[in-house]
Amino acid sequence: MHRADDLSGLAGRPVNVDPAEAPDRPGAGWYVDHGRALVGTEPPGDPVPDGDWERACAVVRDYQFTDHRRVRGFFRPADPLLGRDMLLEGRFGPLRFHLGVRVTEVVDEVRDGVRVWGWTYDTLRGHLERGRLTYEVVKDLRTGEVEFVIRAFSRPARIPNPLYRLGFALFGRGVQLEFYHRVGQRVRDLVGAARAGHPLPRPAPGPDGVVVAPQGAPRHRTDAVALLVRHPGV
Repeated sequence: MHRADDLSGLAGRPVNVDPAEAPDRPGAGWYVDHGRALVGTEPPGDPVPDGDWERACAVVRDYQFTDHRRVRGFFRPADPLLGRDMLLEGRFGPLRFHLGVRVTEVVDEVRDGVRVWGWTYDTLRGHLERGRLTYEVVKDLRTGEVEFVIRAFSRPARIPNPLYRLGFALFGRGVQLEFYHRVGQRVRDLVGAARAGHPLPRPAPGPDGVVVAPQGAPRHRTDAVALLVRHPGV
C-alpha cells in the first residue's frame, strides 16, 4: 500500500518549475530537448478509427511507452488526465528514486495542418530535476505520417545528499537521453504490433486503484534488496 500512500502524498507538493523559465535554447544550466519518431502512416486526412494515430494516443495516454528497466509510473486512471499526479520510479542500479510529477496541460487540436493530441507534466518539489516534458502524437493531414514527439526543458534540482548529487551529475544526462530515445522506439514497436493484430497494453489497476505502467513490467531481480529513496531533491 506504500505506493498508494506515496501517490496520494503528491497532492501537497507544489511544482518546482515556473513555465516562464522555459529557455529558448540550451545554456545557463538548462537542457532543451526535442525529438521525433515516425510511428506509422495512414491515408491523408483525419485520423483513421483504430488506426496508427489512435493507437499511439492510447499508448501515450496510458504511459505504456517507458522502458521498465529505467522508469515505471504509478497513477490512478480514474483521475482526470489534466491535473493528474504521477509517481515515477527512476531505477538506477540498486537505487529506486520516487519522483513526483503533475499533468499541467492536455492538448487536442488541429494546428497548421497537423492533428495533435498529447499532455505535459511539470516536476514536483523533491524531484531530481526541475523541468517540463511534453509528449504528443501528431498526424500530418497532408501526408498521413504519424509521429511521436517529445519536447522538454530541464535542469538538475538542488540535491542535498552528496552521493546522489554526484551520481546524478555523472549519469543523469546520459540516462535522460537514453530514455528519450527508447520511448520513441517503444511507441513505434507497440503501434506496429497492434497493426499486426496484437492487443495494446491497457491499464490494470490493483486493489488500491493504482496502475503500474508499463503493464506487465517484470519484477527485477534486485528489487527485493533495492534502496528506495523518496523525493531526493529540494
